[in-house]
Amino acid sequence: MTLPLPTERLRETLMTEPLPNEMILKWAEERPNEVYLRQIINRQFVDFTYAQVADKALRLVSALRSMGIQPGDRVALMSKNCAEWFITDLAIMLGSYISVPIFPTAGAETVQHCVTHSESKVLIIGKLDDDKAVNEVLENHPDLPTISLPYPSAPPCKYEFSKLVAENEPSTERPKHKPEDLMSIVYTSGTSGLPKGAMLTYGAFSWSIQRLVDHIGMQDSERLFSYLPLAHITERVYIFGTSVMAGMQVAFPESLDTFIEDVKMHRPTLFISVPRLWTLFQQRILEKLPQAKLNILLKIPFVSGVIKRKLAKGLGLDKARMLGCGSAPVSSALLRWYESIGLNITEAWGMTESFAYSTINHPFRSDKIGTVGNAGPGVEVKIAADDEILVRGAGMFSGYYKNEEASKASFDEDGWLHTGDIGFLDDEGYLSIQGRKNDTFKTAKGKFVAPVPIEKRLFELSNIEMMCVVGSGMPGPILLAIPHDFPNFDKARYERKAHHVIETINQELEPHAKIKGVLMMKEPWSIENGILTPTLKIKRHLLEKKYHDIGANWPKGKLVQWEN
Repeated sequence: MTLPLPTERLRETLMTEPLPNEMILKWAEERPNEVYLRQIINRQFVDFTYAQVADKALRLVSALRSMGIQPGDRVALMSKNCAEWFITDLAIMLGSYISVPIFPTAGAETVQHCVTHSESKVLIIGKLDDDKAVNEVLENHPDLPTISLPYPSAPPCKYEFSKLVAENEPSTERPKHKPEDLMSIVYTSGTSGLPKGAMLTYGAFSWSIQRLVDHIGMQDSERLFSYLPLAHITERVYIFGTSVMAGMQVAFPESLDTFIEDVKMHRPTLFISVPRLWTLFQQRILEKLPQAKLNILLKIPFVSGVIKRKLAKGLGLDKARMLGCGSAPVSSALLRWYESIGLNITEAWGMTESFAYSTINHPFRSDKIGTVGNAGPGVEVKIAADDEILVRGAGMFSGYYKNEEASKASFDEDGWLHTGDIGFLDDEGYLSIQGRKNDTFKTAKGKFVAPVPIEKRLFELSNIEMMCVVGSGMPGPILLAIPHDFPNFDKARYERKAHHVIETINQELEPHAKIKGVLMMKEPWSIENGILTPTLKIKRHLLEKKYHDIGANWPKGKLVQWEN
């Protein structure tokens, strides 16, 4: 542990929270036959009761023991969301192991780093869209034990999950974890360099989850839907964590192709997504019901209610009492659009280092759209002299694994976490984020430009699907833009629209921040081509590097160029 242990008062606070490994055993005893996990396979639900989940987890503990995996050993887990992911995570806790979740879309370099840096003693692999990266790593580690989860897309492994569970008796061990005990090493999907391993403790994990459960008022009758990567802290806390702590049912999609139909099958009461997917849902609606027609229908009193219910049902969200958005900046215009069709989306903000629990716009306030809410119960937020957002509370990480220098730099002597984000608080304590400190760039004129507020405003003015403002060392900022993929795309018309949008925003910007040019991208950005992180954040530094020469030599008098 590179940071000071919790104070006695803080330790007492954390000691009062039950832990996930204790809660699954509690539900298995009190509600053994109630369905906890629902995995969709061949368009049907395959259900797992609380008793079955606990039984399989305890059997996996015995299996890992028989393989020589000892308490304190790291166990890596790489899979898309599925029931067995939850079961495995619970088994790791029940066996006193330390989990190392890896994004299922991670490249070979990242997988290699996570496995070797954490010194994982076994790798459990499940549903994958592509197993090339993990197979490349396994070729370099022929002695690393591997376990395959029961899905066709999992690569062949030395052991099979189903067989191990069938052949081993449930473990009789019942570990008592202390609040400061290391539970998981989560490698952050950073936008630059290799990921750092954030150390998460049992006490901070459970404290953060319990605050969310209490604040949102989660009940055991809720239905959750798990599809965002479980290697990411938001899904791990908001879905996995709350489900096991509050005893709530969770369903998992069958595939990306059936996603909307899968949501409709389960009809969740709480649903979290990311800006990119909320945008895609919006496109799906507007393709069937153009905005002009939608505007007319929403103005007719009786018809308006019918349309709103139909749209919600079409997304499988007609029973959702709370919708959430996080992980990346989202346009206020997008949230306003959803509000117009009767779907209020609560924005929240946090980091791996704060267990994704810092601020949340709950109860939902329409007048606070554009902010990420105010500090959640038990959390303090303040703004430093250089506009950096600082956070303090019991739900903080314990530093970076094998990186004492970065760990010490994360906190000041008063326990405030330096988030690296910049922003401001309004007079009611609601937080607005303006971007990352290291996103701010200096143009060739020697003046600093903060790109995120410009991008947010551009999203409001345009129909650009994805964008990134770059400009480090350039004469002026350049907008890199991916146009929406419209049927019968009219390039000239789109370019005229771009001219109008840039002229409008440039009137609002200071001279040094005005957009000098727009480069329309030929290919979309994706995780596969390395521009997006697994949580769909843009790796700005890569785009800065790739398009620096184009921006530095932008032709005079030309506003829009199309990438060759």
